[in-house]
Amino acid sequence: MRYLSFLDASGRQRVGAVQAGSLDTARDLTDLLPGGDASPMRRLIAAGADAAALLTAAPEVEVATVLPVVPDPGKIVAAPVNYRAHQAEMNEASHIDSLGVFLKAPTSVIGHGDVVRLPYTDRRFDQEGEFAAIIGRRTRDVDETDALGAVFGYTSLLDMTMRGGEDRSVRKSFDTFTPVGPTVVTPDEVAPIDELELRLWVEGDLRQRADLRDLIWSLPRLIAYVSSVMTLLPGDIVTTGTPEGVGEVHDGDRIDMEISGLDRLGVGVSDAGAVVCPTRGARSGPVPPRDLTPVTERGVR
Repeated sequence: MRYLSFLDASGRQRVGAVQAGSLDTARDLTDLLPGGDASPMRRLIAAGADAAALLTAAPEVEVATVLPVVPDPGKIVAAPVNYRAHQAEMNEASHIDSLGVFLKAPTSVIGHGDVVRLPYTDRRFDQEGEFAAIIGRRTRDVDETDALGAVFGYTSLLDMTMRGGEDRSVRKSFDTFTPVGPTVVTPDEVAPIDELELRLWVEGDLRQRADLRDLIWSLPRLIAYVSSVMTLLPGDIVTTGTPEGVGEVHDGDRIDMEISGLDRLGVGVSDAGAVVCPTRGARSGPVPPRDLTPVTERGVR
């Protein structure tokens, strides 16, 4: 099943089931779910509802605006340096084994078709495409062999990043810096993770291409570790880190990414309203790559 968070024509936040590649209409499940203050998507996940059974009573409605797939995640847990090729391109001495994880602000999420807002005129900002899991149940100290049982579904995520020496959670938590979606796809509709491929384009040029089997820490290992540190709750997002091919983005750019079996995520980039950065980390931190040649021209297939 594929689920979408959206606004209907009346501006109401809804959750619906959609067909692959179709974001114009959805089978609206919202009024069939238990009430509460959380978003309809989080209520759907927490309820553990049998969506297939609900579909017979779910009306088809038009999608006015696509929202972040989980508009109100409790937390976003991210993996730093989880591909060796990315470690090399960033000249990093350490990877996830030493670094653990970091948190991104939940308020940084935006949806497919929205715009990443670059906050500063004098800093470098890069795109990072990632494979992410939406947590489906309260999870604490789960064993690696059981970790995927905690997953509600999979989605695509962009971990937009300001380069420099400030803490990762600062450089990656600006509002709009976590495009996510457009849909969450349940595991039964996705091939085994080791068979999946990630591709990302900026202005039509392929910058990132990776096989998910090359993750240093697999998703099960990552979820098991995170759950040993903090309790994961329904609607939390765990994202697996970016492969090589990160590069600078600028005002007017278009970023698109696809992961096998998931729906295509696309956003724009704007520097409208950007100001001079008040912190001084620009000349410290990891050294990013300068080669923005499309990946296909660098000999990577």
